[in-house]
Amino acid sequence: MSEHLQGGRVRGISIVKAVVIGNTSIYLGGKRDKDGHTHEWTVYLKPFKSEDMSVYVKKVHFKLHDSYSQPMRIISKPPYRVSESGWGEFEIMVKIFFQDPAEKPVTFYHLLKLFPNETVTVKDKTLISEQYDEIIFTDPTSIMYPLLFNARPMDPTLANHHRNFDELERKTFTSIIEARRKIKTEIADLSSRLKNQREYHHALKQEVKELEEEKKP
Repeated sequence: MSEHLQGGRVRGISIVKAVVIGNTSIYLGGKRDKDGHTHEWTVYLKPFKSEDMSVYVKKVHFKLHDSYSQPMRIISKPPYRVSESGWGEFEIMVKIFFQDPAEKPVTFYHLLKLFPNETVTVKDKTLISEQYDEIIFTDPTSIMYPLLFNARPMDPTLANHHRNFDELERKTFTSIIEARRKIKTEIADLSSRLKNQREYHHALKQEVKELEEEKKP
């Protein structure tokens, strides 16, 4: 399907912008005297590839827990991040607004992680929790269309990811293949058992039928 302009939008096209949403946190060694906080943390939104998102992103809202002063933090230029301190984990809303207000904002949610578990990475005493996601522009506006294709390169250090997503993709793909293999094996085993059960029941029915025939005068 070829793209065409209709109603102020470029129809018949979808553009994907990959992003990384995450946070880092550092344990302070105990409760801080002035506020009882135990960690310093930073939550962020980054482009997956090294590009200047401000070409098409107008601002990013980070909605923190209501216990924070000014829980709605608005960042209007890269790097899109908020640094704070605290003692508990909570969900942060990350809402992205675009240069053309006719393009609806996109909202993601990130669970702020402060404590080690199997879903996070710890490197040099810094806990890291990152997730890969995508913004999909389906039939983008005529204003957004050129902006999405002409994002400028940015300082590559600002797009560095703590997590190796290529390795994660490889492991995920391997896991999917292995899971499919197991499912295929289980289906074959169940099919064989079902076939045996059907043959067994058929033999029983046949035996019952023969016994009934023998009882007839």
